[in-house]
Amino acid sequence: MAGNDWVNSYLEAILDVGQPLDDARPSLLLRERGRFTPSRYFVEEVITGYDETDLHRSWVKAVATRSPQERNTRLENMCWRIWNLARQKKQIMRFFSNSRKPMILALARPDPKKNITTLVKAFGECRPLRDLANLALIMGNRDGIDEMSSTSSSVLLSVLKLIDKYDLYGQVAYPKHHKQSDVPDIYRLAAKSKGVFINPAFIEPFGLTLIEAAAHGLPMVATKNGGPVDIHRVLDNGLLVDPHDQQSISEALLKLVADKQLWAKCRQNGLKNIHQFSWPEHCKTYLSRITSFKPRHPQWQSDDTGDNSEPESPSDSLRDIQDISLNLRFSFDGGSGNDGSMNQEVSSMDRKSKIEAAVLNWSKGKDSRKMGSLEKSEVNSGKFPAVRRRKFIVVIALDFDGERDTLEATRRILEAVEKERAEGTVGFILSTSLTISEIQSFLVSGGLNPNDFDAFVCNSGSDLYYTSVNSEDGPFVVDFYYHSHVEYRWGGEGLRKTLIRWASSVNEKKSENDEQIVTLAEHLSTDYCYTFAVKKPAAVPPVRELRKLLRIQALRCHVVYSQNGTRINVIPVLASRIQALRYLFVRWGIDMAKMVVFVGESGDTDYEGLLGGLHKSVVLEGVSCSASNALHANRSYPLTDVISLESNNVVHARVDSDVRDALKKLELLED
Repeated sequence: MAGNDWVNSYLEAILDVGQPLDDARPSLLLRERGRFTPSRYFVEEVITGYDETDLHRSWVKAVATRSPQERNTRLENMCWRIWNLARQKKQIMRFFSNSRKPMILALARPDPKKNITTLVKAFGECRPLRDLANLALIMGNRDGIDEMSSTSSSVLLSVLKLIDKYDLYGQVAYPKHHKQSDVPDIYRLAAKSKGVFINPAFIEPFGLTLIEAAAHGLPMVATKNGGPVDIHRVLDNGLLVDPHDQQSISEALLKLVADKQLWAKCRQNGLKNIHQFSWPEHCKTYLSRITSFKPRHPQWQSDDTGDNSEPESPSDSLRDIQDISLNLRFSFDGGSGNDGSMNQEVSSMDRKSKIEAAVLNWSKGKDSRKMGSLEKSEVNSGKFPAVRRRKFIVVIALDFDGERDTLEATRRILEAVEKERAEGTVGFILSTSLTISEIQSFLVSGGLNPNDFDAFVCNSGSDLYYTSVNSEDGPFVVDFYYHSHVEYRWGGEGLRKTLIRWASSVNEKKSENDEQIVTLAEHLSTDYCYTFAVKKPAAVPPVRELRKLLRIQALRCHVVYSQNGTRINVIPVLASRIQALRYLFVRWGIDMAKMVVFVGESGDTDYEGLLGGLHKSVVLEGVSCSASNALHANRSYPLTDVISLESNNVVHARVDSDVRDALKKLELLED
């Protein structure tokens, strides 16, 4: 601050003369009104000479400060601003023969896309504009033109030639250097001169400088191509022009500079609306837009949760109808019969089925998409999956440590809630890396009935099935809506080819005697899950390396090593076993807090995702304990870093005796 000593001393001398705030006598300015005083001169000539708002407020606060230390801090800040304002003003104003004219400010790098040469032509060819204003071109920093890039030097040379052509000496400023911290002062300087900020770029993706200028009370003239259109719509603080039209640019600048009322209105609008580009306002707008979005499938929404409705109620089939007041009338015999005759001729059961058929035909007009297996099942059965009517859901997500042990653990869990299962208050979901056909074989081999489960999350979360009550559709029906949800940015065939090339490279590097270590399992793969069989898990790179490879190639997917590393499932990025449970919450309104997920001591590489969240978790001791050695040995962090095993939502139990006690501890069962 050595260069500011004179200013600092001057401020101190002024403040020392002033009276305390609680002094009843008039202040220095009032006592010496009408005469020359240092304080009056400083306030009126120095402070207002730079900025009539910010610096004056700083001056008032400094005068009102009693603490000497705080006062000195405020004075130092004022000195810094005055010093830098004076320095920056000097660097720009030295170019102008008449520095009192309004300043047209352009702040951009010397790039052809910024269209600076067209701006200089527009300024040079408009004599009224040259008479009313100066032009300041802040074109980055440079030491010498020869040291600049060829593109930048070409633009700068073109500008210098145009200045010479139109004889703009004394009217155009093009300083060589400025600091980033100087930019706000440059905006203030232009605003103080009642000037205009211009961005004449051919196209501007956003236009941050326009927002910066508006925040400093500087009206704008901007290109009509790109982001400035949206900024102008919000701020309404200037004019938009065609960047290819010189006359349009000069007319817009002349209009703003010459019309003081328009200039003041644009300045006021910019300052009034600039808050809409603040971070809190952006978050508010973003969140309000999200909450206003309608679901992709309106039939997912219903005021009736289904818990209190009859199992065979047709209300589920009427989920699309939003306006119940329509008083729809259906003709069942092809005529226009009234309600009275219909009640006399049609039995209640026939009436219900025909109403459902009529509503179905009416709904087809709203959604012409081909009906999936789940939709057919819903129409035929007259109800939605039973999972939505359960009071709580048991999710069995035990990863295979051996088929026999997994079957035994599954059977124990089912037996622990046999009473609630008979009452229909508890539902079961099996979540695994197996395919649906493997699940059926697995359950049948263990003497378990697939109908004991309400839903099946298969292929590590890429497929979702429900138990079918209609034998015509087979034992399971797939949820195609879930596929439409997870298929976002799914790599498809391109991803499949990349994975095959990766498997070939692993086989070439690690195999012995031409043995295939990793092979694509066509019979296990589905449209949304590419499955690879692994013969030597120890020879396959860790899962994080395969994930890194796919991300580098911009392939968005989840890679899951399962079954002790003998299987690799590659699924969409929006699919996983835990995301499938959240999907059930979104579609069927199943409360996540009423879900309890049973897992082993370890599992597949997606194991940690099953433990965190709103749902409850039960860790079965002694189950899936060997999987950790094969799949989690390469984890670079302890599991406790990402999962709180001490949470009230996580309990440990022994599969042979403590399952029911664990559910009571989680407050899902009563004593």
